[in-house]
Amino acid sequence: MSVSDSRRLLGDEHGSVSVVAAVVIGIALVCSLGVADVAKALVARAHAQAAADAAALAAAQELALADGRDPAELAAEFATRNGASIVSCDCPGGGSEAIVRVTLPVGSLFLLADDRTVTAAARAVVDLPSSSPASPSPSA
Repeated sequence: MSVSDSRRLLGDEHGSVSVVAAVVIGIALVCSLGVADVAKALVARAHAQAAADAAALAAAQELALADGRDPAELAAEFATRNGASIVSCDCPGGGSEAIVRVTLPVGSLFLLADDRTVTAAARAVVDLPSSSPASPSPSA
């Protein structure tokens, strides 16, 4: 059997490596775009957490050192400064803690819809010293 006869039996496979390479490159491209989308969402989540932390700390500071401003308005201001929108602020006047939830848009993505948002929550507690001096414990 000659070489040309064996090629005829096996069929002509010229260019089949190019098809496989194109498929592998396409899969790698889609995976890379997916990884980029996940990375962008994780960065947006970190920014949302920073905005929630700043808003909760601002509200807690207002609770501790009242300037006459509403702690919820101050939390919303700090959330907005950090690019987020406040969802809720549980920070009653005269209280000792502020719990804030914010949302932040992720931005444009490659594989998913662009209307994705991330949310984050933060809690800040004000630990004020008591007004009465601590009584010494009795010695036995």
